[in-house]
Parts: sequence; C-alpha cells; structure tokens
Amino acid sequence: MERKMEDTIRDPDAGNEAGGEDALVGNVNKLLVIPQGYTGAPQKGHLIFDACFESGNLGRVDYISEFEFDLFIRPDTCNPRFRVWFNFTVENVRETQRVIFNIVNFSKTKSLYRDGMSPVVKSSSRPKWQRLPAKNVYYYRCPDHRRNYVMSFAFCFDREDDVYQFAYCFPYTYSRLQHYLSSLERRNLDYLQREQLGVSVQQRRLDLLTITNPAHLKPGVEKKVVFLTARVHPGESPASFVCQGVIDFLVSQHPVAQVLRDHVVFKIVPMLNPDGVYLGNYRCSLMGFDLNRHWQDPSPWAHPTLHAVKQLIVHMNQDPKVSLEFYIDVHAHSTMMNGFMYGNVFEDEERVQRQAVFPRLLCHNAPDFSFSNTSFNRDVVKAGTGRRFLGGLLDHTSYCYTLEVSFYSYVAGGGGGPVPYTEESYMKLGRNVARTFLDYYKLNNLIDSNMLAGQGSSSLDGLSGIRQGNVYSSWRSQEGEKPERRIHGARDS
Repeated sequence: MERKMEDTIRDPDAGNEAGGEDALVGNVNKLLVIPQGYTGAPQKGHLIFDACFESGNLGRVDYISEFEFDLFIRPDTCNPRFRVWFNFTVENVRETQRVIFNIVNFSKTKSLYRDGMSPVVKSSSRPKWQRLPAKNVYYYRCPDHRRNYVMSFAFCFDREDDVYQFAYCFPYTYSRLQHYLSSLERRNLDYLQREQLGVSVQQRRLDLLTITNPAHLKPGVEKKVVFLTARVHPGESPASFVCQGVIDFLVSQHPVAQVLRDHVVFKIVPMLNPDGVYLGNYRCSLMGFDLNRHWQDPSPWAHPTLHAVKQLIVHMNQDPKVSLEFYIDVHAHSTMMNGFMYGNVFEDEERVQRQAVFPRLLCHNAPDFSFSNTSFNRDVVKAGTGRRFLGGLLDHTSYCYTLEVSFYSYVAGGGGGPVPYTEESYMKLGRNVARTFLDYYKLNNLIDSNMLAGQGSSSLDGLSGIRQGNVYSSWRSQEGEKPERRIHGARDS
C-alpha cells in the first residue's frame, strides 16, 4: 500500500505546524485495522488500536503492510503545534506476531530517541511498565514523510489474550493522583492538609497540599514557605513522579522530614494542568494554551488553575508574616540527560551566587543531578514562565527555579553509560530534593546541625569547609569560581 505524502509547513520551534494529520481532533476508538480490500471476518492478528481512555493519545493508524503500521499522534486540543505524547493500546494480536510501528508526525525534531531512549510498554498480564530494548528503536529522517523525523520500533506480541499498552514515557494520570492524595488523607496526619484551591475548565480539582507542623498554621505565626508545582505541561509525566517523591518524603517519619516540618511550611500543587493531563495533551490546556507562558496575566476563565495559584502566591507575598523562600516548578526535558535546574539572572552578583547554592547542594544528595547542565538566563521568550515571573515579583530572599528531569536517563557523576530512569528513580530524585532543604537551612542557621546528631549523614558531611551563615562567600571561596551564567543552550520549559 502506497504511503500518503502530507503537505506540511515547518515551524522552527514546534516542528510541523500544519498538515493533513492536524485535522485529527479525537483519539482512535477500538479501531480495527485490516488490509485494503479485505472483506472477511476479522482474524487474530488484525490489530485493534484504542486511545479513548484517560491520558490516551493516538489520532490515526495507516495500514502499510501485514507487518508495518504508520501511527499519527493526535495534536494537543485546540493547538496543532504540539505532537509528542502518545499512549495507546493494541489487542487482537496473534502469538509471535512481529510488527513495526512508525510514529510519523512528531512536532519536535530533536529527541532523546537519538540517544537511546525507547517507548515504554506493559500488558494486561504484566502490568509493570518497562522500556523497550533500545536496539529495537530507530529515529531517522523518513523520505516517505517529506524527510520529517520518524520513530520506529519493532515489537513481537507473545500472548494472544493480552492487551498491550505503549506510551512515550511512564504515564501518571489525574486519577492516579486523586487516588494517591485520597490515600494520604485517610492517614489523618496532623501535619498534612489537602484542600481544593480551585477547579479547571472541565471542573477537575486543583489540589493544594500543606505539609508542616500544625503550630506554623496558627494566626500571626511567622512562616518560611517552600512552594512547589508540577505538571503545568501535561505530557511531562516524570514531573509527577518527582513530585510524589517529594511528598512521600515530607510526610514520612524520617528524622530529616520531621525536622523540616518543624521549621518550614511546604505548599505543593502537584498537578497545575489537570485537564491537559486527562486529555493526553503534551504541552497545552483544554483550550490550547501553554499555561507556562501566561503567569504574567492569567485569565480566571481561560487559565483558572494558573490564576488560582498566582493569586495564592501574590497573597502570601503580601503577608508580612510569610517569607516565601523557594518556588520550584517541576518539568521533564525531551532532549537532555539527568536532572538539572534553570535559574534567573540578576544584576546583583551576590544574589546570583546565592541562588547557585541549592543546585550545588542537590548535587551532593542526588547522583543523577547535574550542575553542569544547570543554567541561569533571562531569555525574553520565557518571561511568562513561573520561574521568570515570580523571580521578578518576589524579593531578593526568594529563589525561583525550574527543576528539569530527563524523559530518558542520567549519567552518574562517576561516568559510565546512561542509566534509564524508572518510576522509582524519578521518585528518588524527589526524595533527594526534599532532603536538600535540610542542608540549605543548616547552612543558613535556621536548623541546628545538632538536631540530627546520630540520625545519619547528609550532604553537609562532605562540605565541612563551608562556614554556616555566609553562604555567598563560602561557595565562592570553596569552589573558586562563579556559577555559569548561560544565556543560551538547552531550551527551557
């Protein structure tokens, strides 16, 4: 069967701006794909594709041969520019059936598929997600699709009664979050509060968690607040695993977590874009907005979740009893390895130096975190992001970061090859982020080092040369360098 040639217009940022596949507005629904001209009853091996489920995405399937199928990602709702996330099932397979699936309409050209990344798969009898072998995945310019980039992967079905599910990365759905938060509520922890901060356009919950010693919540008590958000970009599912790792640690009985709760108020919004997550979008909300470009003036009707979070942060910033110490927005990155951060550039050199402290401390706790990939910039294109907007709104004592983690893998400090991330290793990064706040506050004398005597090591064990209470001069004298201030390089979220 001859392949179709799509007319496309290329956008330097988003990739394919328009094309025949962009007419796709819905997911395939139990789509039986048979050879052209076939008139008999469906047989085993005539594949049935489905993406009509939460966070599903597959817009079209073209039968190429008995062994090959072209698959088209459904664009984000109301925005044809973004086609990256996919998540679909295949059933009615034949045992030992071998196929090649071609994802043919990615909107991005650069991809970690060039570096060994592979899709994830599970089946009804094997419900744990696993990555496909990298040797079975190919990423290349395809002459049959106007030299657009195509990701092909070979797969052999081995159980006829199984339903197989394939995805860009480990899914983390809105429903999964709701089940997780409900399970936390049932524990009746006096240091955990869950509240509905608002609702999305489609009336899904915008959850806010407050984790702290309840004494901090009494009226008139001074508070040091760490604010964390995730999943403003719905297809960046690793951000939810990192966020859950942070929460799991902070609500645990670990002595570090107990000390942190006694000194700091943690405010966490684990899913900023619940509609986009539910719909299986990669970057946008239900109405096609990239919410991480609308922090400056979010609309209460078009961007209600973002509007609610901004209103809360602005209100806290105006409260003289509240010191908003950190804002961290968690993302996933599609072209770089490891975890790393983006920070802001300021005219005050001391402030620039001080904001490098937390990422450096995180390096000591998390072997998958890279300070060399961490950069500080003030790209005008990113003015509408949470990091940039709040970096300009909050005072010099506040630090705003974008925390990125690779969709694929990390290379540990000792070298060696890339280690693919798993759901657990994403959550481990989150736990290490939480631990790092202890090290930061010990440096700043908010927390007494003796409080954790005999409770195990922290990253400060390897930083004995740092004099507490003078973070800026300590880092400069120990490292003998200024933090790198890259204005260009890796693309920020």
